[in-house]
Amino acid sequence: MKYAYYPGCSLEVNSAAYDVSVRAVADLLGVKLMELDDWNCCGATEYFSQNELTACSVIARNLALVDSQYDQLVAPCAACYLNLAKVDNLMTEHPDMNRQVNECLAAGGLKYEPGSVRVRHILDVIYSDIGEAAVRDKVVKPLAGLKIAPYYGCQVVRPLKGVDDTEYPTKMDELFAWLGAEVVDFPAKAHCCGGHMTQISDAQSFELIRRLLQNAEDSEADMILCMCPMCQLNLDAYQSRVNNYFNLNFKIPIVFFTQMVGIAFGIDPKSLGFGKELVSAMPVLQAKLNGKMVMA
Repeated sequence: MKYAYYPGCSLEVNSAAYDVSVRAVADLLGVKLMELDDWNCCGATEYFSQNELTACSVIARNLALVDSQYDQLVAPCAACYLNLAKVDNLMTEHPDMNRQVNECLAAGGLKYEPGSVRVRHILDVIYSDIGEAAVRDKVVKPLAGLKIAPYYGCQVVRPLKGVDDTEYPTKMDELFAWLGAEVVDFPAKAHCCGGHMTQISDAQSFELIRRLLQNAEDSEADMILCMCPMCQLNLDAYQSRVNNYFNLNFKIPIVFFTQMVGIAFGIDPKSLGFGKELVSAMPVLQAKLNGKMVMA
């Protein structure tokens, strides 16, 4: 299976663990990810608040860069996935937007035919295209004894439909059941982490993060698994500040779901980017997975 691959800016730096684990897991599953040549930033959420046409054109450039031999583009980052899919949808449903965006693309010698590329999230590819039997076949270190809280966030499952249920998604839950983990009941799984609210209001952003951490702790989860770089950053990097703000003591590891898929597949933790998280996941893995985890 071959897919065009758009890593996005976050996976180049702060969320490098996501990129290396996505590539490692994909390779083991026989999924070939062909990175776009000369891709550019998707603009996250900021561009749309400034100028919709500029935002759409910047994003559409990446869609236009997909080689004609591929009709699917994998984007692990939630914001990148949403932006790429949203622009394709806008261009498909609004002929005038399609015309204007392609006029902008033409300045760079590019053109994009809306609907010609299907934007996918890596979770959906693993769940839907690879499937249960093939995933189970790759498990060499079952995650039995590990309680995980699957955190989807708000961008992949909505506002666009198609990846999973918008209010109570379950694909990550099922995936980790295949891997042997105990998936806890996590009602906040599709709630917002606040995104860039951490740059605006401590009170508001820390409360949104606290709710997620508290829900996971109440469910007795050993760790939270993310499929979004911003979610992982907020829950991990701001966990100590949330503790200080509310006088709490959360110590919940926050890692990318592909990192734990890789662990179940027997890939070395260091090769999956473990050690980059601020709240270390290794003590939990050592305690819960029979002390089998060793950083090479």
